[in-house]
Amino acid sequence: MARLILSLDSQVLAEYNMSKERYTVGRLPDNDVRIDNPAVSGHHSLIINILNDSFLEDLNSTNGTYVNGKLIKKHALQHGDVITIGHHQLRFADEDSNVADQDEFEKTMVIPAAQQNPAQLAKAEAAADEAAADRAAEDRLDIKVDMPDTDESSVAAPDESVEEKPAAAAAVTEEPVRHTATAAGLGPSTVPSALPLAKLQVLSGTFAGRELELTKALTTLGRPGIQVAAITRRKEGYFIVHVESDKEGDYPLVNGQPIGAKAKKLSDNDVVQIAGVKMGFFKS
Repeated sequence: MARLILSLDSQVLAEYNMSKERYTVGRLPDNDVRIDNPAVSGHHSLIINILNDSFLEDLNSTNGTYVNGKLIKKHALQHGDVITIGHHQLRFADEDSNVADQDEFEKTMVIPAAQQNPAQLAKAEAAADEAAADRAAEDRLDIKVDMPDTDESSVAAPDESVEEKPAAAAAVTEEPVRHTATAAGLGPSTVPSALPLAKLQVLSGTFAGRELELTKALTTLGRPGIQVAAITRRKEGYFIVHVESDKEGDYPLVNGQPIGAKAKKLSDNDVVQIAGVKMGFFKS
C-alpha cells in the first residue's frame, strides 16, 4: 500500500496510508491531509488513486505544487517522489512498486570500484584526502581566530598584600573528564567518523525520485567513457571529486558550477550533476 509521509525541516509529522481513491491536501480542516500553514491554500492539491497508479493534481493553489523541485500541474507519482507544498514535504512511498527500477539505476550509474582504473581511483582519493586536510586546517584556524587575544598590559599585577597560598594547594589542578565511550557504545577512535548519513536523490531523467544511500567510504558514479565522479566519506564531511571524462576539462557540476580538478565538500541540499544526471545531496 502506498503511503504519504508528511515532514517539515526533515522532522516527520504524520504518515497517511493511501487506502482511499481521493485525498485532498490543504489548509482547511476538511482536507484528508491538513497542513495548517499560511503558505498552503485552503484546498491546495489532490491525489487520485486508480488501481496501482497514483496521480497528483494542483488545485490552482496560490504558491503551486512541486514534485522533486519542479512546479507541476498534473503528475503521475512514483516511489520516492517528494511533493513540496508551502514549506512542507510529502514523500510518496509505494512499497508495492517494482524495485527493479532502483536496481537498474544502480546498475546504470553506480560503478563498482573493481571496474575502475586503480590509478584513477587512487588519484581521486588523494584529492579527497587533500581537500579534507585543508578543511580541517581551516576549521582549526577559525577556532584560533575566535579565541580572544591576551593583552599583557591589561593583566593586573599581583596584589602583594594577598597572602600566598601553600605551594601544595596551588599545584592541585582539576583533571579534565575523559570520555571513554558514547551512549551508543562507540569508542573515542570511532566517534570522529560517525557522520550523519547522506543520500543522493535523482532529480531528472528516467530514474527521477530514486534514492541512493551513501554508506560506503567511496561511491563511484557516472558512465565510464563519458563522465565518472567519486563521492567519499571523510570525518570532515562528504567530498565529490572528478575521476574521468571523455573531454578534457569536462567536470561534474555542483549547483551548476564545475568542481574542477580538486575535490569539493558537499553541503546539504546541493544539486550534483554527473554524466547529465541531476541528483540532490541530502543529509539524514
